[in-house]
Amino acid sequence: MPQAQTNTLSAIILAAGKGTRMKSDLPKVVFPVGGRPMVCAVVEACCAAGVGRIIAVVGYKQELVRDALRGYDVEFAVQSEQLGTGHAVMCAKPLFTELSGDAFVLCGDGPLIRSATLTTVLERHRSTHAAATLATSTIDDPTGYGRIYRDPQGRFKAIVEHKNCTPEQLKIREVNPSYYCFGVRDLFDALSSVKRNPVSGEYYLTDAPELLLAAGKRVEVIEAVPPQDVLSINTPDDLAIVDRLYRARPGFANQGALSS
Repeated sequence: MPQAQTNTLSAIILAAGKGTRMKSDLPKVVFPVGGRPMVCAVVEACCAAGVGRIIAVVGYKQELVRDALRGYDVEFAVQSEQLGTGHAVMCAKPLFTELSGDAFVLCGDGPLIRSATLTTVLERHRSTHAAATLATSTIDDPTGYGRIYRDPQGRFKAIVEHKNCTPEQLKIREVNPSYYCFGVRDLFDALSSVKRNPVSGEYYLTDAPELLLAAGKRVEVIEAVPPQDVLSINTPDDLAIVDRLYRARPGFANQGALSS
């Protein structure tokens, strides 16, 4: 059931995808990292950062994702068609009866996320009264990642997907690891204006910050994500690397004993 919203901090976690390169028919977010489904690490980072309300957007084999999150206080929105990240977030809109407060938008397949990073992003977002705040990272090999395109004064202009980059933009090493904080009203207002991508036919969340900027809203960018936290999980080899990094973190032994 939809809840009345105050200024409670929310999180929308995207967990509807299949993960076709994982060589399995399981939803990607239920693959284990640290001995449990990777989406659990994202939920726990949100809880540790003070998020009061968590919504997981599910779709492909959603019963497995729901089962993975049993025991957490999570609400669910359903994306019945895979029409992109922007569409996925819009599927959560009916759960917001009042478009107020702030919301993180995060990916369920990013278990290396840290609560401290979310706290840093939220502090920047609220202290500047931004409509949207993006956490970025500068990495040695940005191949495949959306680039953070800034103007000559260093202000945010756009997120440019790798395949759309000019030769000069391909040299940019500051990337978008998909850690967002939005004002809830600003988020859904922007998404209502996102156009379907003519090539993929999908609606991209990455278009929202640029639309907010064009509407005269403030968009903040903060380089807050440690490079070692950026690694995407697209293949079984990636999964093994992320699992190793996750288990090597201080405090994992105690957490792992509880969740294994």
